[in-house]
Order: sequence, then C-alpha cells, then structure tokens
Amino acid sequence: MSRRKAAEQRQVLPDPKYKSVLAAKFINGLMERGKKSIAEKTFYSSLEIIEDKTKKDGLEVFEKAIGNVKPILEVRSRRVGGATYQVPIEVRPSRKQALALRWIIGFAKARAGRSMAEKLADELIAASNKEGGSIKKRDDTHKMAEANKAFAHFRW
Repeated sequence: MSRRKAAEQRQVLPDPKYKSVLAAKFINGLMERGKKSIAEKTFYSSLEIIEDKTKKDGLEVFEKAIGNVKPILEVRSRRVGGATYQVPIEVRPSRKQALALRWIIGFAKARAGRSMAEKLADELIAASNKEGGSIKKRDDTHKMAEANKAFAHFRW
C-alpha cells in the first residue's frame, strides 16, 4: 500500500446484457487470461440454466446469492508485544462484495465434473438457498470472528 494517498477505485462499466455493475464485476472475476467473451458466455449460460431449474429470474437468484454470501465480520492478524492475535473486525462494503464474488467463483470451480456454466449455476442456486460451499465459508469466517471476540479491544 502507498503511504502517500489511497488508491483510486476504478469504475466498472455495467455488463452489456443486464446493465448490472455487479454482473460485470462477477464476469471480470470469472475471466481467465483476458478472455472476457468466454467469461460472459459462461455467466450468461449459467443464468439461463438457473432460470430453467428454478423458474425464477436468473439475475435475481444471482443477486440473492451474492447477498447471502457477503460476510459481516472477519479476523485480521494483529501483533501485540510478540504475540499475534486474531482480531475480529467489520468488513467494508466493497470488500464484502469482493469476498462474496471470489468465494462463489472459487467453490464453483472446485465442484466436480460438468461444464463451468453448470457448476456456477449449481453454486449460485445453493448460495441463494443458504447452502453450499460459499455459505459454509462465510459461516466459518463468522465463527472465527465470534470465537476471537475477546480480542476485539485490540482493534486499531
């Protein structure tokens, strides 16, 4: 991190199909080796799969899944007099969103078999129903913060 001034946040343009900034950020996270068109195809086809399976709007299921996965608390390491404590802190809104996107993409990639679009659709449906790997990750993060709330007075 720079000591001079805070880094500027770049504005992400909304995606072409749904005009959603959140979808555009998700596509950017999904993208590998600069192949944005492939990431877009994967994302849009996963939303179509969601619509077929749930009979609900794919974008609504996607937004609900992101909302369910966003963490409220996390732990940060803090050194105090030679000892390292895991100090629970509240998560900034931009970081909440970034973590949710990262966890959903990561757990979708880790799922077995099938195409990436199907794995992503399954993970998004599971997250919107408050189940699946990304929800478990959020719960584990909250449990860790809850277990270490005795060190909350070391917050900086």
